[in-house]
Amino acid sequence: MPSIHLLSDLLINQIAAGEVVERPASVLKEVLENAVDAGSRAIDVQLEQGGVRRIRVADDGCGIAKDELALALERHATSKIANLDDLERVGTMGFRGEALAAIAAVARTTLTSRAEGSAHAWRIDGAERSVAPAALGAGTVVDVADLYYNTPARRKFLKSEGTEYAHCDEMFRRVALARPDIGLQLAHNGRVVHRLPAADHARRVAALMGDDFLAQARALDADAGPLRLSGFASLPAYSRASRDAQYFFVNGRFVRDKLLTHAVRQAYTDILHGNRHPAYVLFLELDPAGVDVNVHPAKIEVRFRESRAIHQFVFHALSRTLAESGAGLAMRDAPIAASTTYSAASPAAAEPDDRAAAARAQPFGAYRDAPPVQGRLAMESASRSYFDFVGTARESAPPPSAQPSATEGFRPTAFPAPAGRSAAPTAPHLPQHADDSAPLGYALAQLHGIYILAQNAKGLVLIDMHAAHERILYEKLKTVLDGRPSVQRLLIPAVFSVSAKDMAAAEECAEVLTGMGFDVAPAGPQELAVRSVPALLASAPVAELMRKLLEELREFPASEVVTARRNELLATMACHGAVRAHRSLTLPEMNALLRDMEATERADQCNHGRPTWTQLTMSELDRFFMRGQ
Repeated sequence: MPSIHLLSDLLINQIAAGEVVERPASVLKEVLENAVDAGSRAIDVQLEQGGVRRIRVADDGCGIAKDELALALERHATSKIANLDDLERVGTMGFRGEALAAIAAVARTTLTSRAEGSAHAWRIDGAERSVAPAALGAGTVVDVADLYYNTPARRKFLKSEGTEYAHCDEMFRRVALARPDIGLQLAHNGRVVHRLPAADHARRVAALMGDDFLAQARALDADAGPLRLSGFASLPAYSRASRDAQYFFVNGRFVRDKLLTHAVRQAYTDILHGNRHPAYVLFLELDPAGVDVNVHPAKIEVRFRESRAIHQFVFHALSRTLAESGAGLAMRDAPIAASTTYSAASPAAAEPDDRAAAARAQPFGAYRDAPPVQGRLAMESASRSYFDFVGTARESAPPPSAQPSATEGFRPTAFPAPAGRSAAPTAPHLPQHADDSAPLGYALAQLHGIYILAQNAKGLVLIDMHAAHERILYEKLKTVLDGRPSVQRLLIPAVFSVSAKDMAAAEECAEVLTGMGFDVAPAGPQELAVRSVPALLASAPVAELMRKLLEELREFPASEVVTARRNELLATMACHGAVRAHRSLTLPEMNALLRDMEATERADQCNHGRPTWTQLTMSELDRFFMRGQ
């Protein structure tokens, strides 16, 4: 082995560059963060050949004094922290003082700056470290050319110009979303790509994510003590096949944190279809002392002091926002039409408030004037069989011959009323507008026994009656079973071997496991014995379930494994208990279903994430039929 010796400063910086400067986007991130920390109000970015040939960032911040220019290019030289207390409460984007030194070691770098109050600007060359006068109005200009010109092996790992530019563009978007109060501009090869004036969060999000995202997103603003979560989260209908539209910021810093990602994913569990991913731009604000940002070279990961509290706060805040049914927002910005009176022959004849209150007071399986499709749900015991929950009286679907033919589908068709009742009118006199108590309007008819057609102030509403009823049943089943779960004692305790990590997790999370309905105790050095489980999961494989539960409890402070398994069973029960397709409903039944939708959380999607209703406005219908053109 060679003798031990000290490395040269250049080699030390080049080694550091391997951690900090992965590609041109890494350079852009570090320089942009310095510009933000300098208090800039406007930042201009120019790229050439995807940032490989050149990256130039000009800002109008506080600038750097002449005597500090050379120091700015030295390792571990910074103005942002001075002691351990500063490190534990980092409030700036950068703080290590390594970036400029590492960049200067692998690229031709010049730094031009004019400090506030200085007579003129000064420029320093990153290689020669010579300082000379320069022309600059205010702020700082960092010019990085020929990245990895002196390390050809690293340059070979760079991708094509288009790929490297895409990474730079993504880095620019992150900073722009985090700081809408700063005006930013990005140009590539002389062409301006983004010109973003200072604005509020909504306008900046619309400029970078698109108006379609903002139209399909819910605004979020929740706080609990020192914690605040704000931003925009997309509705499930705007889900995407990849995670390319997910932005989470902690105190203005973009992060990819497993804890936060898990909390968001759990909030979307019941409403997202298949393997789709939500889109969101979320901002978490907390005391800087409660988060450690010094755990990753690129500062993209963080560690929270109170991880359980953070997880639960994000999960519940986002869940409450997404739980609000779009039916409750359907009348927002609706035009106000002339008032009309209700026809006595119409199911809308009753006072809307009375009708809505009556619909909400009914058992959700028995709509007003409806035959007993499902019986009342009596939840005395969570371990009762499915038929004890939803009842066995279920009408069979009418034969195909009883359904309207394709030619009959062009006009409203009256469905036969049950025995002892007269048929409801098929063309009721409806109000010209619906009030806030009935944003989904009032039913007109059924379409092929599958869809309900309703009229509200905006136009036509189409409802998938099975999907809508399925969500209503599911949410009410969950509500009944919330609280302390029913427990099933095992006749023979389930004993199984676990790892040392699982044993430690079972001991640390004993109270959490008890609250979930598990009675778990050590049965040996590396064995656990389970004596009771939640009643709804009595038939689940105990060992497999516990291992997965303990694995998630080790990874995250709050596990949703048991809740997810329970909800899978409830979703199956709700699916089988919901009103079936081709089931003829009367107008009172249809209107009662609409009122229940308006009172149900997450009523916009069924348990599988499919939409339950859609709106066709009068302007959309007019355009289709070319009215007024």
